[in-house]
Amino acid sequence: MADLLALSTKVIDSGVADGPVNRTTNEFSEVADGLGIVESFSHSVVWDSGEGLVAFDTSHVNTGEAVVSAVRGWRDVAFHSVVYTHGHVDHVGGSGFFAAHNERAGAPSPAVTGHENVQRRFDRYRDTNAWNLLINARQFGGVRDDLGMVNDLRPAAGGKRLRDFLDPTVLGVTDVIGEHAVRTIGGTTLEFHHGRGETDDHLWTWFPDKKWVMTGDFVIWNFPNAGNPQKVQRWPIEWARALRAIAARGPELLLPAHGLPIAGRDRIARVLDEIATALEDLVRDVLEMMNAGATLDEIVHTVRVPTDTLAKPYLRPLYDEPEFVVRGVWRQFGGWWDGAASRLKPARDAELGAELARLSGGADVLVRRARDLAVAGDLRLACHLADFAGWAAPDDPDVHRVRSEVYELRRKNESSLMAKGIFKGASRESDRIARDTWSA
Repeated sequence: MADLLALSTKVIDSGVADGPVNRTTNEFSEVADGLGIVESFSHSVVWDSGEGLVAFDTSHVNTGEAVVSAVRGWRDVAFHSVVYTHGHVDHVGGSGFFAAHNERAGAPSPAVTGHENVQRRFDRYRDTNAWNLLINARQFGGVRDDLGMVNDLRPAAGGKRLRDFLDPTVLGVTDVIGEHAVRTIGGTTLEFHHGRGETDDHLWTWFPDKKWVMTGDFVIWNFPNAGNPQKVQRWPIEWARALRAIAARGPELLLPAHGLPIAGRDRIARVLDEIATALEDLVRDVLEMMNAGATLDEIVHTVRVPTDTLAKPYLRPLYDEPEFVVRGVWRQFGGWWDGAASRLKPARDAELGAELARLSGGADVLVRRARDLAVAGDLRLACHLADFAGWAAPDDPDVHRVRSEVYELRRKNESSLMAKGIFKGASRESDRIARDTWSA
């Protein structure tokens, strides 16, 4: 059992993370009397209420069984309830194992608490299942070849989902929350608060008597995931407001769904303030430029988060990054058009690539120049030219071999998982074209 609070205290107070802070050990660690956390793909925070265990999130379908096993090593009793901090599959996918544990114990299925938008999210996932499989494979494919952490909600024979989880609105024991609700479990008061941030269905839970807060993904020990380029709208300014609301209650123990738990009122207040300030300043700078008539291109290449802010152990851009959040702010307040008239109703990429290839002397000329730029360190411009060449010569193995090299170099020079995933996807795409063309 790790001393997670000592570890987080050392990291925050020193400002140095010399080891992983988002750990996925699937091990249980007690952090207070009757309270613990299983560190996993998404953590499960578990509280012994005296009426049974209350779990805040259930991790992914691929890790849920290991999470339940770790909890049983601490308290082998039934789950009173499960609270979904939000409906992302890495937080709800393991819930079937929690229900199975109760069934083995002869207990009813745990009650499920979630925001009212969770069910809408599940419905959307079912409508766009194939799309979600594609984008999640790409998102996580830049740092690993194991793409198992993707959602699959397709119906199996008889209508049962292949990867089942507990819906918050189809069970007889549900607790669907709107903006705010207060519940008493085991004589302890819990306050559930809705806030928009990474999602529109997020709940954070406050224990007023114990000064505990379960923040879900409002704290992730990375720069906030408020700009994911492949997902629906995120809410950075609302995220900051939720952090301010949490801080106003003076928590003394903070339990996130990713990263280390944090102890100490002043320490927690400082972390929450610095995350909120980073988001507030970024949104302010984007809106100021929008109000001045700037285009998205100008804003993306101007607005920056200070380097010393991004160096903090809980604000490093290792998952999402500020440049993507800038685009999210533009989309939230300004729509999808980026301000360049030609891109309102553009030509096909293939037509643009072919015309540029004709002007420059061929797709091979474009892609060679792309490689030269990449080697010289101008990876942004190199990728444009590599794409033009690939669109102009969609079946040319030599062109796509170089395009693959350019994007692989780009991937290696990025810090965020999301950028790495998309650039690795482009590299794989061209590598596959080159390989299949030669084999044919």
